[in-house]
Amino acid sequence: MDARDRLICALDFPTFDEAKALVEELGDAVTFYKVGMELFYGAGPDIIRYLKEKDKKVFLDLKLQDIPNTVAHSLAVLTRLGADIMNVHAVGGPKMMAEGMKAVKEAAAELGRPAPKLIAVTVLTSMDEAQWKPLNYARPIGEEVLDLAALTKESGLDGVVASPREAAGIRERCGKDFLIVTPGVRPAWAASNDQSRIATPAAAIGNGSTHLVVGRPITRADNKQEAVRKILEEMEGAF
Repeated sequence: MDARDRLICALDFPTFDEAKALVEELGDAVTFYKVGMELFYGAGPDIIRYLKEKDKKVFLDLKLQDIPNTVAHSLAVLTRLGADIMNVHAVGGPKMMAEGMKAVKEAAAELGRPAPKLIAVTVLTSMDEAQWKPLNYARPIGEEVLDLAALTKESGLDGVVASPREAAGIRERCGKDFLIVTPGVRPAWAASNDQSRIATPAAAIGNGSTHLVVGRPITRADNKQEAVRKILEEMEGAF
């Protein structure tokens, strides 16, 4: 993969028109987009269809977590939309993850297309130790992330969503082919906003991340294509 295949621009907008405007403005500079809950709930499946018609890759970031049967059936339906990556919460447990993966593969086979990658969220990158402590987990965030990543791999999934700070440990524990999709990526020239466990694009790639999710440093930049160019340069410097 070159840098453009590894950069995922987050379409964190409430409407189809706002997302479309950004995609049109960025043109060929970005090939991979994240559609999260805000946009999917506002625009529905049409935003996925639009992006695929534009020959873009899509990370459908809905973070499913429910009883295994519900998650499996939901993922089977979502597979029909053609997203390239989808996700669930690892804390949903091994049965939920395994049945979800099975449903994705079966739905894709019925459609005659490759199965999308299914990954699991470990611990949200907005979480810091101060927010973690009231949850009464026995171990620090980093240790919990590594065990959740290992559980995700054991459950048959393709990778995880984790902060760049944990990427090196996940890579060592889960192997070279395991996807590590990292939000919380902030170039040195960008504000951290509400992210806590962050790193620069170069540091994230150097730590073993396979894909970087970047939102506001691109979407709120005065010159959005220039922001993309600078981020890609930082990523390429770490290869």
